[in-house]
Parts: sequence; structure tokens; C-alpha cells
Amino acid sequence: MGKLTIYQEETAACTTVSNCFIDQYMTEANDAQLKVYLYLLRTIQAGRTTSISDMADLFNHTEKDILRALKYWEKKLLLALDYDTSKNLCGIRLLTQNYKMQNPSAPQPADIVPLPSTKTPPEKPSYSLDDLKAFRSNQETEQLLFIVEQYIGKPLTPTEMKTVLFIYDKLHFSSDLIDYLIQYCVEKDKRDFRYIEKVALSWAENRISTPIQAMSFAKKYDKTIYTVMKALGKTGSPTPKEASYINRWTKEFGFTLAVIETACERTVLATDKHRFEYADSILASWHRAHVHTVDDIRTVDAAYQKSKSAPARSSVLNNQFNQFPQRDYDYDALEEKLLSN
Repeated sequence: MGKLTIYQEETAACTTVSNCFIDQYMTEANDAQLKVYLYLLRTIQAGRTTSISDMADLFNHTEKDILRALKYWEKKLLLALDYDTSKNLCGIRLLTQNYKMQNPSAPQPADIVPLPSTKTPPEKPSYSLDDLKAFRSNQETEQLLFIVEQYIGKPLTPTEMKTVLFIYDKLHFSSDLIDYLIQYCVEKDKRDFRYIEKVALSWAENRISTPIQAMSFAKKYDKTIYTVMKALGKTGSPTPKEASYINRWTKEFGFTLAVIETACERTVLATDKHRFEYADSILASWHRAHVHTVDDIRTVDAAYQKSKSAPARSSVLNNQFNQFPQRDYDYDALEEKLLSN
């Protein structure tokens, strides 16, 4: 077959990758490492932000896989990881001194891929009636409160207005984002402002700043919740305790849905009660065993069965032979006796 001509019908936006990177670094990197680095280039050149969890979800890897890929490129001196005073990763700085001459248009050393802050959201202040009056006197926020009341279907109480003020004032949600927040909660038939506040805090922790980001985050969260609840034979929304288990499995442990579903399947076969607790014990043990994929589960299962079967065979042998009184025989004398008969 002859050589192919590669072309495109029209000019499209593109991400610049150094020839030096392709020649010197690409051949040694694995799949995850390549995806992460190319995505960082894409992020920088598009002027976007990202996070470890976003990259993990995008490429269907665990957060630990993403961190390992970042540390790999750090050792190759192609990027530097920036940490805050609490030793939390807060930025990724792309370094270009290794191939700057070959690719003048590559990102410069000052380029940084910003990551979400790990700071906890602020506590809710004790707003006074004067604070509420000032909040309502602003034309923009007055319109916002009117929209919220239309969604909720009733005038807001002072306590409920304080929640909206907190979200606007301290969480720095735009009017459009608050509009989408209320709409999202009402569509889930959740009009309780304690629930609305919890959703807002969750979005703030994940650096949600636009309705589009919130829509994407909510879709991903709802899919995870629905999948886990269904896998455990549950219906409806999770309780706060059940939601905390799911957050632990996805965020703290960094498991993919495939791994979580496998644990849920085993839980359903094993018990009808306390299923979240049972599934949590399985996933915690897999986390300690450094399980990341379904293939890792098979490896752990095989090792467990091997360790379990070895003592069992020894026990059978002991039961068959050692439970009877042992006798010492003179096998030469017995053989001679048999031959003489």
C-alpha cells in the first residue's frame, strides 16, 4: 500500500506539541503519562483550568494514576508541581528549557495550569436584618430573590434569604449560577434550603463558577449516585450517610465506577442488610491492597484463594493421617514375612 496524504478541509484550532517532545520523550511514556501531558498543553493553550479529579474522570484513571503521571513528567524536568503551605498541590508549571530552542511557540516556564484550592468554604455568617435589607435593595439581587421565589413557589423567609445571601456573598456565586442551583434542586423536588446550601457548598469545594460547569458536575455526580444506588438495590436519593460513603469511594479511594459496581455486586450476593457498610469494608480492603482496576481485583482474588487453599490441604492431610495413633513398623521384617508365606 502506498503512502497516505494527510490533510484537512479547513483550518482548525490546534495545540502545539514540540518535535523534541515527540522525538525524545513520547516513546518512553506510557498511555496515562502521554494523555496527561498532552491534556496539560491543551489546557494551557486554551486558557482553561483543570483539576486532578477532572483529569481522572476524563481519562478513566484514578487520581493516583494522574498524580503518578505528573510526578513522572516532573522527574523528566518537563513540569514542576507547586504546593501551598499545607502541602496541597495547587498548580502545575510547565517547564520548557529542555526543548525551548526547537519549539519557540511552546509554553514558557511561567505558564501555570491552575488547580482548585483545597481550602474549605467559609462558614455562614450571622446576617442581620439590616444586611438582608441592603441585599434586597440592590437591583440585581432583588431580581435574583424574585426568581428564587418563583422557583420555590412562595415568598422567602428571612432565614432562607440569609442562605441566598451567603451563597452570593461568601461563596461568590453569580446570579446565573444561583439561578441554575435553585432550578437544579427544584427539579430534584428538593426545596429545603438546607439541602440547597449543601449542594452550593459542594459546588464551591469543586470550584464550580458557571452554570455549564455545574451542569457537567451535576450530571457526573447524579450518574455516580444512580449507578451505585441501583447496584446496591436501593431506590430514591441517598441519605447523607450513604452519600458520604459514595464520596469516600470516589474521592478518597479514587475508585472508578467499574470497581465500585463490582463491590456492590458482591455485597448484594452476600447480604440483605447494611449493604453500604458491607460494600465499604470490601472497598476499604481493596484500597489497602492498592487496587485500581477490575483486573487488579482478579489478581487480589487469585492471591487470596491461593493463600486460603494451601492451609486447607494441609488440614485435610492432618485430619486423614494424624488423628489415628501412629505405629512404627519394621518394613524389612514385614516384607520378609510376606515372601516366606
